[in-house]
Amino acid sequence: MRDLVRTFFRRPAGIVGLVLLGLVCLMAALAPVLYPASPWEMTGVPFSRPGENGMLLGADTLGRDVASGVVHGARVSLLIGIASALAASCIGVLLGCIAGYAGGLVDMAIVRFTELFQTIPTFVLAILLVAILTPSLATIILAIALVSWPPLARLTRAQVMSIMRREFVQAARCQGQSTLSIVTRHVLPNAISPIIVAGSLTVAAAILIEAALHFIGLGDPNFMSLGYINVLGRTVIQPAWRIIM
Repeated sequence: MRDLVRTFFRRPAGIVGLVLLGLVCLMAALAPVLYPASPWEMTGVPFSRPGENGMLLGADTLGRDVASGVVHGARVSLLIGIASALAASCIGVLLGCIAGYAGGLVDMAIVRFTELFQTIPTFVLAILLVAILTPSLATIILAIALVSWPPLARLTRAQVMSIMRREFVQAARCQGQSTLSIVTRHVLPNAISPIIVAGSLTVAAAILIEAALHFIGLGDPNFMSLGYINVLGRTVIQPAWRIIM
């Protein structure tokens, strides 16, 4: 992990990305301080331009502050992205570890189960799950997690199978350590780096899926999110393109 951090900070692109991500997370965390009022409150004239009536990004079709919606919406979008990525990582890492460590018929059964999920288009399956469970914040997180775990499972399986052949794992087996001890103390710590990278990419994919679900009318209308703002702006792209941007 120390080598991973050292390598990461040697790359300017990684540092810039980390700074931008930190600013977005800070903005989302300080949303109640920056904009104490509700993002649903109508505070100006519809289609106000940026800077008018004290609105940084202007107003939407109903006179609501777009900047307030972006800041508060970032909290919801990040919540959905992080929660669904964590849930997908738990499922994928668990199944990947079992498949990679057990091998044989267990490995084959898990791989076939994973491939079954991967044969179905991700977004189509997410639409189906949200439509069946009715749109809400919890069902959107659950649906995104259920369609996002297969790549993490395959990656974890490959990492575990590679590490299982190394000498320190064989030595731990010879010492009589339990399976759980070998996996948690020797295998997972050495396989975690690519899993973290894949999990961070899952966060971005989850936010895009949530925005797409909102775009087709399957988002939770009770929460302001970045996807909801895009839905508001799609019908007024020509007179108020700044809303969707």
